[in-house]
Amino acid sequence: MRLLAISDLHLSKLVSLDPLKKIDNHLDDWLILAGDIAENTEFFAASFEILARKFAKLIWVPGNHELWTEPGPSETSPRGLRRYECLVDIARSHGVVTPEDEYLEWPGSEDNDNYVIAPLFLLYDYSLRPDDIARKNLRKWVREIHAECTDELRLHCEPYNSKEEWCWARCAEAEKRLESIPRQYKTILINHWPMRSDLIYLPRLPRFTPWCGTKLTDTWHKKYNAAVVVSGHLHTRRTDFIDGCRFEEVSLGYKRQWDMEKGIDFYFREIISN
Repeated sequence: MRLLAISDLHLSKLVSLDPLKKIDNHLDDWLILAGDIAENTEFFAASFEILARKFAKLIWVPGNHELWTEPGPSETSPRGLRRYECLVDIARSHGVVTPEDEYLEWPGSEDNDNYVIAPLFLLYDYSLRPDDIARKNLRKWVREIHAECTDELRLHCEPYNSKEEWCWARCAEAEKRLESIPRQYKTILINHWPMRSDLIYLPRLPRFTPWCGTKLTDTWHKKYNAAVVVSGHLHTRRTDFIDGCRFEEVSLGYKRQWDMEKGIDFYFREIISN
């Protein structure tokens, strides 16, 4: 039995669901889906329907693309918190564990440690910008060398006044829940956005960092006894070790960033096993 992870499948008409259908059966394994599975709710639901037949359990956290309001002729699509709640409802209808559900205890492991799996939805607060760049000047600063994140057009924050407020509320709620975990447990923290700023390396988009998380989580791996921290978003698959904690960036990426002939199975990252 293994706990596997992947993120940033970006399923759409350009990629289709075919690679998902070709995934082997992993009926003894659990799968972490660390965000950006699909922007369209139709593909989002279809992905769970396919994967739920291939894995013993699915664990999902949202990415920014899933929170985008789908373009259309009207403004009736749910936005902000309502959009997130709709995604949670879809996931739960397929038996998927979400950040709104109870944290999971891993049934066992090779090293006899006890693990709690904590899916998180923490967003970002633009704090990962240079200290000399004021928040009000952020977008102008980014546009000096490359385009800003599409979130500024399609990711809304209602009923919060700003994404910062939403992020801070999510972090405060998560901290309360994480603090209640008994200390004999090690944690596996899952968030779409990276949880340490020093793990962000984007040479082609150096000013994208403000949309990559929050400084508030830089020490959570120590504060909450994490064995592994799982994230996506950056499309830079890598493994890092900091303070004895393993950090896994598990993105698959856009179609051009992975080899479809190898199949998605090739890109699953093993988090723990028993």
